[in-house]
Amino acid sequence: MSVAPLPITAWSAVNALGRSTTEVLDGLDAGRSGLGPSPLPTTMETVVGAMPGTLEALPSKYAAYDTRLARIGWSAFAEVSQAVTAAVARWGSRRVAIVLGTSTGGLEQTEQAFSNWLSTGDVPADYDYEHQHNFAALGEMLALEAGIEGPVYVVSTACSSSGKVAASAARLIQSGLVDAVLIGGIDSLARMTLQGFYSLGILSSTQCRPFGAERNGINIGEGAALLLVEREAEDAEIILLGVGESADAYRMSSPEPSGRGAREAMERAMAQAKIGPGDVDHINAHGTATKLNDAAEALAIEALFGDRVPVTSTKGYTGHLLGGAGGTEMVFAIHAIRSGRVPATLGALPLDPALRIQVATEALQQPVRRVLSNSFAFGGSNVSVLVGSRS
Repeated sequence: MSVAPLPITAWSAVNALGRSTTEVLDGLDAGRSGLGPSPLPTTMETVVGAMPGTLEALPSKYAAYDTRLARIGWSAFAEVSQAVTAAVARWGSRRVAIVLGTSTGGLEQTEQAFSNWLSTGDVPADYDYEHQHNFAALGEMLALEAGIEGPVYVVSTACSSSGKVAASAARLIQSGLVDAVLIGGIDSLARMTLQGFYSLGILSSTQCRPFGAERNGINIGEGAALLLVEREAEDAEIILLGVGESADAYRMSSPEPSGRGAREAMERAMAQAKIGPGDVDHINAHGTATKLNDAAEALAIEALFGDRVPVTSTKGYTGHLLGGAGGTEMVFAIHAIRSGRVPATLGALPLDPALRIQVATEALQQPVRRVLSNSFAFGGSNVSVLVGSRS
């Protein structure tokens, strides 16, 4: 299915760089890393991208939903709430949907409840699995707050989750079911996630180094990003041009080594937009800083673009946000278009000479009209989202 250009009329992001979109983008422009010590107890050395400061509790009417994940999501929603309210007024409550991506849901809250049970024999009285751990809970809460009565659901395909929701939005709108979709992704830090990546041998004890010769693994982060996609909006400056998906299913936890799945996702995004590689100005790479991921993605990029297009991984700023990565990096792609600025890849030097792509090791000021944002997940679930300027 082709994607007719769909306006993106609002967006927000909160993560280790800041508690507002302005703070986050200012940190990106300043080349500042948000990585630091883990606020959660761990059995290994690592750094993480934790939300700064203390997260405020949810309004009392949503106390049943109150978790770290929900507080992060509420912070992101506060910045797009007016646009969502306007969309509901314009299109009608049944014609607006919410589709969110996550990989952990409220796992961190369940870990706390389990820890309490181990030490006292009791689950905390305020622990509510349905409203806290349940992946659908955050979307349900946001729908209640916004008065949305259209479809509300979650995509959970690990690290491609909040890239794939862009495809879900396009399908919902083009099928005629709705006229606007609030999409995005969110994940919070959890001990199981940190321990899991450590057990795979791909969790770095220091700041990650995407595409670098000395890269040795990922850093985990937390955060949320939300974007409002509508059927039409004459004054929108940013457009969703295409979403390419593929599933190479090579192995559970490593990419197809030739980059075939990544290449197919980028090709399909461009095909939907009816453009070629020469029309792409920048690539926000998945760029996790593992040996295998960066090598496979670089092969895919080289096959399509050679070394012409500047490539950035922003994982060194925020950590890998897992189910929140795709949405966050869509916001970064939009910022590149609006600012005419390609961000630097933190930690990349010295570059891996075997990767024959143009990794941006310094910020570049140049015209940016179209950006591909890549997200690739365990099991070979791949997505590439193409956003561009209307002009």
